[in-house]
This record gives sequence, C-alpha cells and structure tokens, in this order.
Amino acid sequence: MSDMSNSKISSLSVASHDDDEIDLTALLGTIWRGKMLVIIAAVIGLVLGIIYAFFMATPVYTSSAVVMLESRQEQVVDLESVMTGIGGDQVAINTEVEVIRSRGLIEKLVKQLNLMEDPEFNTSLQSKPLLSPGRLISGVKGLFSSAEGPQSSERELLDATIDRVLDTISVSNVRQSYVFRITATTESPQKSAEIANTLSELYILEQIEVKFDATEKATEWLTDRVGQLQIELEEAVTAVKDFNAGTELISAETLGGLNRQLKETRDRLREATASLAAAEQRIAELNAARAAGDMQKMADLAADNTLTQLILRSETPDRTVFEARFDQVIQRAEVDLARTSNQITALENSIVTQEGQIERQSADLVTLQQLEREAEANRLIYEYFLNRLKETSIQQGIQQADSRILSLAVVPLTPSAPRKSMVMALMLILGLMVGVAIVVGREMAQNTFRLGEDLENKTGYPVLGQIPSIPARNRSNVLKYLSDKPTSAAAEAVRNLRTSVLLSDLDNPPQIIMSTSSVPGEGKTTQSLALTQNLAKMGKKVLLIEGDMRKRVFAEYFDLKDQNGLMSVLSGETPFDTAVIKEASLHADLLVAEKTSTNPADVYSSERFRSFLTELRAEYDYIIIDTPPVLAVPDARVIGQHVDAILYTVRWDSTSQRQVRDGIRSFEGVNLKISGLVLGQISDKGMKRYGYGGGYGDYSSYYDN
Repeated sequence: MSDMSNSKISSLSVASHDDDEIDLTALLGTIWRGKMLVIIAAVIGLVLGIIYAFFMATPVYTSSAVVMLESRQEQVVDLESVMTGIGGDQVAINTEVEVIRSRGLIEKLVKQLNLMEDPEFNTSLQSKPLLSPGRLISGVKGLFSSAEGPQSSERELLDATIDRVLDTISVSNVRQSYVFRITATTESPQKSAEIANTLSELYILEQIEVKFDATEKATEWLTDRVGQLQIELEEAVTAVKDFNAGTELISAETLGGLNRQLKETRDRLREATASLAAAEQRIAELNAARAAGDMQKMADLAADNTLTQLILRSETPDRTVFEARFDQVIQRAEVDLARTSNQITALENSIVTQEGQIERQSADLVTLQQLEREAEANRLIYEYFLNRLKETSIQQGIQQADSRILSLAVVPLTPSAPRKSMVMALMLILGLMVGVAIVVGREMAQNTFRLGEDLENKTGYPVLGQIPSIPARNRSNVLKYLSDKPTSAAAEAVRNLRTSVLLSDLDNPPQIIMSTSSVPGEGKTTQSLALTQNLAKMGKKVLLIEGDMRKRVFAEYFDLKDQNGLMSVLSGETPFDTAVIKEASLHADLLVAEKTSTNPADVYSSERFRSFLTELRAEYDYIIIDTPPVLAVPDARVIGQHVDAILYTVRWDSTSQRQVRDGIRSFEGVNLKISGLVLGQISDKGMKRYGYGGGYGDYSSYYDN
C-alpha cells in the first residue's frame, strides 16, 4: 500500500512538473475552443477602430520644407570667416538639427505667426467640456480649497504654447547628405505649410543675424584693440627717442672701435712692462759690475763710447773719471726705468677708463636694441590688426547664411492621420490579441476541471465516469428521471460508470463500493443513488447505506419519517431486517443514517461496523456506501478501510484543483487506494461556452433526453 501511495504522489509531481512546460498544441487548442470569443473581441476592436477613424479622430495634415546645409569650412582669420564656418561632420549636422528645434527659434515662430491666438496651441483658448476628468478633479479640489488657484502668467502661457508647437514639429537629416527636412503636423493644411516655411526662413535669417552680430562685435573689438595698439606703438617709439637723447651717441661701430683701441692699449702695456723688466735687469747688472770694479766689463755693459775710449787711450785709465762716467750711465738707465714705469701707470689707467666706457655703452646698446625690438613688434601687431579691422569693416552687410532652402512646403491635399485603414487593421489585430489574451488568461486562471483527461493528468488516477447534470427540478425526481429515460445521456453515463467500476479489478471484483468527494454539493449522493438503481436493474441484490450521519441527505430523495437506521442496527436496538427499507424507485434496499451523540468516525472505526459489513457481504451482491466529503470529516477515510472500491467524485468546473489534490492525499496518507474518479454534473451549455464542442450533444442521436 505504501508503494501505491508513493507512485500516486510521484504521478502528481510529474503532472505538476509537466504544467510548467508550454504545450503549443494545447495552447492552440485552447485558442481554437475560444474562437468565438476571439472573433467577438476582434469585431469589437474593428468597430471601435471604425468609430475612432471616421467619427472621433481629428484629422491632421503634414507638410515639409527642405533645407540644405552649406558645408564650406573656412579659417577664422580669412576674408570669408564671417560668411561660413560650419563643418559637414555629423556633430555639426546634429547641432544644426537642435538649433532648428531650439526654443528661441520656436518663440520667434510663435510670435511671427501669432500662434498665441491659436486654440490648437494655446489651450487656454479652447472651450472646456462640461464633463471631463480634469474638470472633475478641479471641482473636487475646489471643495477643499476656497482660494482660487494662481492664474497663469503670460510667460507661462508662452512657454506652454512653445511646448505644443515643438510637439508638432520634427526635424530630420536625410541620410548621407547635408539636407534637413523640417516637418509640421497640425489640424490645418495651410497652417502646416506656413509653419514649416516660416521656420525654415527664420532658421536662415537666424544664421545671417548671428553672423552680422559676430561681425559687428568683431569690428567693435578690433577698433578698440587697434586704438590700444597704436598708443602702445607710439609709447615704444617715444621710449627709443628719449633713450637716444639721454645717452652718448653710440652705435655698434663705435663700440667696436673702442674695443680695438682697448686692445692696442693692452698691447702697449705689455710692451712697456717688458721694457720695464729689461731696464731693471740692466740697472741690476750695471750695479753688479760697478761693485765688482771690472772696468772692461763695466764698459761692455754700459755700451758707452766714452767709457770705451777711456779704456783704449791708456792702459791705466783714470778710475775716478771712469766711474763718474759709469755713474752717469747708471743714472740715465734709472731715468729710463722711471719713465717706463710712468708710462705703464698711464696705460693701466687708460685701460680702466676704456673698459668702463665700453661696459656702459654695451649696456646702453642692449637697452636701445630691446626698445627698438619692442617698438618693431608693436608696429607689426598694430599693422596686422589694422588690416583685420579694414577687412572686417568691408564685410559688414555682405554676410550670407550657412544654409539655403531647397524647396518650400506645399499645402497638403489629404490628411496624414488618422490612416483609417491602418487604424482599423491595428484595432482588428488588437481585438484579436485581447480576445486571445482573455481566452488564454481564462484558461490559465482555471482552477477547476472541465475535461476528464485534465483530471487524469492532474491527479494520476483514471476517470471511471463522466456524468452530466440530470435535468430534474428537485432531488426526489432524480431516480424517476433515470427510470423514465433509460436512454438519456445521464442514464448512459451511469451505465458507463457501472461498467468501469465492475471491470476495474477483474481478479477481485468490488462488492462494497464507497462514494465520496472533496466538499459537499459535488453530486456524490446522486451518483450513489443512480449507481445503486442501475446495479439493481441488472437483477442484483443491492444495498445502499447512508454513511453521512451528520447531514442525512437521503430524506431529500425519499419520503422518510422517524425511520430507524444504521446506528440502531449497530447498537442492537433494531434488527437489520426491520431497519432496512425496500425502496421501490430504487429497486434496492436502503439503510439510512441516524442522528447520534457518538462521533461517527468512532462508530465506523468499531469492530461492530466491520463485522456488520462482513455479514452484509454474504447477503448482498453489491453494497454502496455514501460517505461525507473527505475534507470535511474523517469518516470517509475510516470507512474506506473496509471497502473494495473508492469512487471519488469531482464536480465539473466547480471543485478546485487544490481541493481535489488535498482530498486524494488524505486517502493516500492512510494507505488507501482510490479506484477511480468521477467527473460529475457536467453542463452541456457550459462545455459549449468554453469551446469544448457540443459535449454529449455530439452523440445526441443515441440519447433520449
């Protein structure tokens, strides 16, 4: 029994897992079953599209002007700098698109065409409907606020109008070109063409005005700059003149002459210095010779003719005369030495004087050259800006725009929207989509069972029977209907159920059959009665036991008053033969339930009840027990321990899938096997409504309803 429970739980898990996958065939089947709803939704969408396109939508007209961007690129300092300057790259093109749609340009458009007085753009001029969401909201706000709302200023109205004009204008660049298409869409064909043309003209004029302003500003700036440069040039020239006037007349040639003179003086100084050294050496040699007293040597050193003659005249010249003459030679040498020394001093002083003069004149020359260079630079800058000023002044008034109009917008003859055929097609498609969404959504939201195969797939148990609703006004007429119409769809369904139950286990045919359900009102009692009646008409001895001691619904089917029943038999108060009822409409025996203070579950758990069923097996061919719903009370699970087959009834399109799963699990939890499921109270009209075909009407020729 445990293996059986595990297999059933596994079946439920597999069914749950399969639900996560999308079955396209099943999806298409669902849509096909709901085709009428899809068609109705499509027709409604088409009708709404026709109403909107022909009666509600306001026709609008579209007109376009074409403008081409001049792609010439000039240098800013050239003569053409104020005529063009826009590049042809994508950045420049995108920039021009934004310029055309700029609020400043649109504001000029609004003012030039007086669009503030046009109700299409100025909503404050539009007539307000008597009933509208905005008016209702304003009315509700007025109930809670006594003060009137702030009035819109003229600027706010202008900004709002600009926003609405922007919504009607689009600017696009023709691919791989410098061409712009300016498009306007309004409720008037003339207005659309006028807006597109005016915006194009304003765009061209804007470019010219921008260039004129740029030229004017450039001229003004250049004029001021040239004046400043002229003053700076005059100051630089004056500084050169003043510097020349305040210094010695100097030049690079004069400075070169001073340098040559300094070199000559230094050469003379070197010669004088050498002469001084020679004179000092001569004096030293003369003094040494005199001290030695060698007159010949003294005469040779003195190189004096007088001394030489004195030595030659006599072998013993007068020494006194000789020495006196030699002293004169020494004195002359000393005089020459003093003169040479004085000359050196004079040369050194001259060199110092010349070096100072050269240094001063070099610094003055550097300063003069710097002043001259500054003056020359100011002169060049002044001449350059003066030329630019003349060129810019000449260009004033001859500017041209960076774009030109290729074609003006024409007045459209037909509205561009709404496109009625497209609106109707879209609404038709939308209706189809909504219809399909409703059908699929309804199917996905379904939490009940409408088909036997769905019930089998969701639970893993076989469906033994599918019983339609029995068209009886009250429960007491159910058996009469089945007897009076033995060939009806309901009667045939009961026969099919009977056959399925009896053949469900050929080795051990069921004798005691229990009928239960998840919740009350699913038709299990009617099914028990119909199955009992059908088995009895086969000539079998059948007993129907009312197992629901709490509600005791058999009284609604039969005329029962103060009748002893099951509890009296089990307690021994009443013999079974006395308690059992021979019901003619049922063609079988009937044992009803009685009200008791004892818990019914305890009664069914007793050994006496088990023994009672054992005794009945020997007396009856089939025993049908109608039990309470399994989710309400535990009675069915207790009784199920003593029966051979359990029929679990599920009401068509009523019982939720969770209730069915919980009910089945409650049986599996006590190791009970459900023999099969019964899908009951199937509505033929409901089957048609959900698109499942005609239900049992497909076999109507076999039935007599």
